[in-house]
Amino acid sequence: QGSSSAASVVYKRQTQAVFGTNPIAFSAPRADDAPIVIDMSLSKVARGKVMLANQQNEKIPEGWAIDNEGKPTTDPKKALAGAMLPIGDAKGSALALMVEILAAGLTGSNFGFEASSFLDAEGDSPGVGQLIIAIDPSFFAGDSFGERTETIVDAILEQPSTRLQGDKRLEKRKLREKSEKITISKELHEKISILI
Repeated sequence: QGSSSAASVVYKRQTQAVFGTNPIAFSAPRADDAPIVIDMSLSKVARGKVMLANQQNEKIPEGWAIDNEGKPTTDPKKALAGAMLPIGDAKGSALALMVEILAAGLTGSNFGFEASSFLDAEGDSPGVGQLIIAIDPSFFAGDSFGERTETIVDAILEQPSTRLQGDKRLEKRKLREKSEKITISKELHEKISILI
C-alpha cells in the first residue's frame, strides 16, 4: 500500500518540498504467528515527530529537516516551515517518486505539491491518492508461503538482541489489551477534556 500526501519532503538535495511523506505499508502472513507488518514514511522520520518536538519545545536531530532556505535545522518550527529530508537520501527520493507516481499519478489524485495541507482547513480537500495491491500468496507459492516466511524470520531471530519490525508495538498492544488501560500525561488528558 502507498499513499500520497501534501508536500513536505524534498527530492534529493533540492530546497522545496515536492513529495508528501508518502507512507508505505506491507504485510505478510506467517505460519503460526502475527503477520509481519511494516508501515513507514519515506521521510527520515515521521513528520509527527517534528510536530511533537515543536509542541514540547525540543530540538530535533540534525539530518531530519531543512529550513525554508534549504539549510539544515534542529529547530522544529523552522523544519515545519521548511521540508523533511527523504529516508536513505537519493534512494529514498526514488522510492518517494515511485509512490507519488503510483498513488497519485496512477489514481488521478493530487501530487504532493498540488495537495493542500492536512494540518489546517485552508484550501480545497487535499485530494491525495491511495494505491493498494493485494496478492494471494497461495497463487504463487501454494501452501508453502507461511513456512518460507518462517525460514527468513528464523534466520533473522537467530541473531542476538534481534526482533522483527513491529514486535515492540505488538508487545505494547498485548499489555494494553490485558490491562484495558492506556496511560497518558496529565497535560494530554486536560487537552482532551477541553475537546469533549
